[in-house]
Amino acid sequence: MSTDTRATAHHDLHAPVIDWFEEHARDLPWRRPEAGAWGVMVSEFMLQQTPVSRVLPVYELWLARWPRPADLATEPAGEAVRAWGRLGYPRRALRLHAAATAIALSHGGEVPRDHAKLLALPGVGEYTAAAIASFAYGQRHAVLDTNVRRVFARAVTGVQYPPTATTAAERRTALTLLPDDRATAARWAAATMELGALVCTARGPECVRCPIAASCAWRLAGSPAHTGPPRRGQTYAGTDRQVRGKLLAVLRDAVGPVPQSALDAVWQEPVQRARALDGLVEDGLVEPLADGVYRLPA
Repeated sequence: MSTDTRATAHHDLHAPVIDWFEEHARDLPWRRPEAGAWGVMVSEFMLQQTPVSRVLPVYELWLARWPRPADLATEPAGEAVRAWGRLGYPRRALRLHAAATAIALSHGGEVPRDHAKLLALPGVGEYTAAAIASFAYGQRHAVLDTNVRRVFARAVTGVQYPPTATTAAERRTALTLLPDDRATAARWAAATMELGALVCTARGPECVRCPIAASCAWRLAGSPAHTGPPRRGQTYAGTDRQVRGKLLAVLRDAVGPVPQSALDAVWQEPVQRARALDGLVEDGLVEPLADGVYRLPA
């Protein structure tokens, strides 16, 4: 098959996937017009490595408290960490606070439309900048999260899972598949992400529900098993990450600074506990005060 023929065949995926999305898309608050660019931005920070079910209640409370970037920017960074709750990876809260501050100071309080200006914000990488530009402003960008990469790996490349890190080849595929029309491209980005989240899932793809099953390269090849490096699931119990979470929970629930003894009580192993606490301080999530007292960053 020539390159032009292959590109045409790939573009035939647009209509069935977008039509499927129009019928089956979840009604999520960040997809509603009233969410605005700030709502989209908050959702993208929160949804990184975190399922929708856990994000929804925190997102609603966050937007009720801080409906604009400037509202968050006026609060101490520690309040963002406190409101982040148990979403995990709390450095995202610090980065979102820093991004809100930059928006308030340098962009008149409005999330910038320009992709390069989005990329310049603290905590905003290539994926997040493309997602905000696409979902909030209807621009034409290749939006490559884990779900989209998996859909493309199966439907186009014919393998079960994409590589661990995004490759140049994946970016080329995404650009080849990207519709020319801006509005269609933005819809395609949302539709492929939803298809990966609901149908073309990592562990149990439901090919009978897939709108492009008939042309999926992986399915047509007999759904071959993964042959790359072993896929390791993330562990949590007993890790430094669990200890960090327990220490942060004490600080989030406290109305003021917390003594060392209160932190010592949540994890018995002293070396791991000290390492986790030192990591939180180094990451700017915890602030040490005099006499062995700690607080969230002010």
